[in-house]
Amino acid sequence: MTRGRLYLVPNTLDFGMDGQEVDLREVLPDAVLARAASITHWAAENAKTTRAFLKRVGAIHPLALPLQEQRIEELPRPPKGRGPAANAAIASSSEEKLWLALLTPALDHGQDIGLISEAGMPAVADPGAKLVAAAHAAGIEVVPLTGPSSLLMALAASGLNGQSFAFVGYLPLEAAERSARIKALDAFSAREQQTQLMIETPYRNGALLQALLATLKPGTLLSVSCGLSLKNAWTHSATVAQWRQAPKALPDKVPAVFAILGAR
Repeated sequence: MTRGRLYLVPNTLDFGMDGQEVDLREVLPDAVLARAASITHWAAENAKTTRAFLKRVGAIHPLALPLQEQRIEELPRPPKGRGPAANAAIASSSEEKLWLALLTPALDHGQDIGLISEAGMPAVADPGAKLVAAAHAAGIEVVPLTGPSSLLMALAASGLNGQSFAFVGYLPLEAAERSARIKALDAFSAREQQTQLMIETPYRNGALLQALLATLKPGTLLSVSCGLSLKNAWTHSATVAQWRQAPKALPDKVPAVFAILGAR
């Protein structure tokens, strides 16, 4: 039996934005929407939000199966916290079995599986990367579909170095640790001329911005992209000194991406 494929199905960036839903056709190609409509087996962080996505897809392309008949399996929950343990690759045999079980439709029945994130590209700053790794290990073809990635959109809009960049994820919550991490990233970015990208839980956006402005060197470039792909999206890039002179408030419910490039 031919094995099914694992399709990486991109999602919109309006997750949790009540009243700000975008038209799927504005951010996802029609071919992607048609492929999503054809898939009946899903791996997702949250079954409820995946059904909401499929309902929107179904309004454009008829679903292969009604919503109530779609098989949606949730990803194993990662360990709590932001340390290495939370982001480690598949380690124990028991954990490996949990991820491999999600691939059963493709392995045993030749069914295609859709992997979907809560927002943006699956497996990029997203726990679905473990399922992709498991698919490769099992010999399942992985097919990424075209769609938005807030990290790359923010980088492109920033005007910072797009030839060398790194995503560093979340910064520590504890103030002293966070400050030390920011200083280290600033120094590394200045030395290597590499853009450093980071994110934060939306309600902590303001706190992260204040920490960056208080800690980064005045000549460091800081770019913030807020609400990408939404109606009121914006990107502001300036030196830290300029940010301090003309502060810009961040909404506490809208996702943002932060980028820095240290001055030589």
